[in-house]
Amino acid sequence: MRVHPIVTIAFVPVMLAACAHAMAQPNPMHPAAMTMPANAAMSGNVMVGGQAMYPTRNIVQNALNSADHTTLVAAVKAAGLVPTLEGKGPFTVFAPTNEAFAELPAGTVQSLLKPANKAELVKILTYHVVPGHYDFADLAKLIRQGGGKAELKTVEGGMLTLAMNGPRNITVTDAKGDTADITTYDVNQSNGVIQVIDKVLLPG
Repeated sequence: MRVHPIVTIAFVPVMLAACAHAMAQPNPMHPAAMTMPANAAMSGNVMVGGQAMYPTRNIVQNALNSADHTTLVAAVKAAGLVPTLEGKGPFTVFAPTNEAFAELPAGTVQSLLKPANKAELVKILTYHVVPGHYDFADLAKLIRQGGGKAELKTVEGGMLTLAMNGPRNITVTDAKGDTADITTYDVNQSNGVIQVIDKVLLPG
């Protein structure tokens, strides 16, 4: 079959444009694509509890605005940890949602909020805080370097164990062996980062 030269010349730019478009699309098997969390914010401020989280504000200021973290904020206040979490840091906070606290045995939260149980409350809350700034990429790198698992020492002194659950999710396991998923990644703060989790972590 004979192809007219004019048709061939006109067809070349179309093919080049199509190739350029294909090359610009993300490759789902590329390592960068495999390690990007599905719910990481691509631009702008991350939304948590229906509100924007501003990287210019500190951990407490942002948490106060999240409708999903009213129990955590109440606990932080009761424990007297507001000045600490407003400090320079940086801190990585694995922040349980209200639903996570609601999964604890009936009456647990109310009991922990009593002044008589302040020491125990401080122990639990500081077990959710790790010195340093660890975003998704940092955590994934540590897990790879650890051969599939990584341990982080908390402010409380105990250890948290992190692992990949598929290419786009990180789990956090406490000393009791209970595991939480990180549901919202990399909520950057002026003094650290919040990783939202779906369970309350408990020290041994």
